[in-house]
Amino acid sequence: MTAFAKAVALATTKMRVLFPETPLQLNHYLSQKYGAQIWLKREDLSPVRSYKIRGAFNFISHYLNTNKSADAVFVCASAGNHAQGFAFICRHFGKKGVVFMPVTTPQQKIDKTRSFGGEFIEIRLVGDIFDQCYAAARTFESEMGAVMVPPFDHMDIITGQATVAYEIAAQLPDERKPDLMILPVGGGGLSGGVTRYLSDLGWETQFCFVEPAGAPSLKRSLEAGKRVKLEAVDNFVDGAAVGEIGRENFKLLKGFSPNSVTLIPENRLSSTILEMLNVEGIVVEPAGALAIDALKDFKKADLKGKRVVLVISGSNFDFERLPELKERSQRYEGLKKYFIFRFPQRPGALRSFLDLLGPEDDVARFEYLKKSARNFGSVLIGIETKNRKNFDVLFKRFDEAGWAYQDITDNETIAGMII
Repeated sequence: MTAFAKAVALATTKMRVLFPETPLQLNHYLSQKYGAQIWLKREDLSPVRSYKIRGAFNFISHYLNTNKSADAVFVCASAGNHAQGFAFICRHFGKKGVVFMPVTTPQQKIDKTRSFGGEFIEIRLVGDIFDQCYAAARTFESEMGAVMVPPFDHMDIITGQATVAYEIAAQLPDERKPDLMILPVGGGGLSGGVTRYLSDLGWETQFCFVEPAGAPSLKRSLEAGKRVKLEAVDNFVDGAAVGEIGRENFKLLKGFSPNSVTLIPENRLSSTILEMLNVEGIVVEPAGALAIDALKDFKKADLKGKRVVLVISGSNFDFERLPELKERSQRYEGLKKYFIFRFPQRPGALRSFLDLLGPEDDVARFEYLKKSARNFGSVLIGIETKNRKNFDVLFKRFDEAGWAYQDITDNETIAGMII
């Protein structure tokens, strides 16, 4: 057994005093849907509802075992799962922890972090974006002599996250190894740790790494052969929206092909989250749904009969986001579209427009944007329907009736400003 594998085994043993192993469950719904044996590693069922507790535990535990400072103060910068795992571990060890969060952090996440950490956690809200918050945490670290607990870029964190793989290896019901393992990727702590551990065991399992399309830090880095910092990141998948893969993490992942990384459209991901909630009753956050959604990009023939393990990374989902998810899902499924119409300013114009709609079509939004000219005005119209093919009929009717309009559904610039 390699030194890394031994460290992972030791970390797992120590972790058992804190929480039991998370279940590895055969999911019959997904197995039937894809004709494969689909297993879900349920990290959403950890005490903080994500795998982040593992890395935080191993880092702080290792630090306390090798440093005798009884008054150590720990610090982290996070507005999500890392903060909650960090808080839980600080309370477990009875050590003070300071969490820096952006001022824009939803109150629900602040409250959850505080509840996990109790009297041992102090939360400081600094800056509007994560970079400002992180800079404040580093200043605190320097001025107060605090110990920074990074979210992913450290071997102790990576070793802690690799305990997911240790448990999977022990939980499989027989000696058959998975043919495929699908891993969500943010900073690379989970994927780096899991692949390193299973490689050390000699497994020949194929890996598929999954990133949100709006934050492809691993894929771009693999394409370039070096770490690449993204100029912009879409924060919808907040648990995996990382602008640059970790340094230590990339060392472990740089041997993989860029083709091993699948990028998931954020709107399609919304459909998967709603599907798992409505069909299976499983709550997953956007990052937690990445591995499930990636199944859609495989041909059924390539999955048929195979054993596939998916890591469900977390379920810290704010249900106030449900309307947004439904909106994104409908747009992806082609059941909702937005238009800007050049509307004539005359009696009966609205009636003429409504008469073009079919029995399954519904106006979800109607808003005058401005009066473009003396006789015309620009109108934002959102239309929902029950079958995406209904829009083909609508487009034909609009054109035959001579309406001037623009479909802005997929125009992120315009839609982002006015929808």
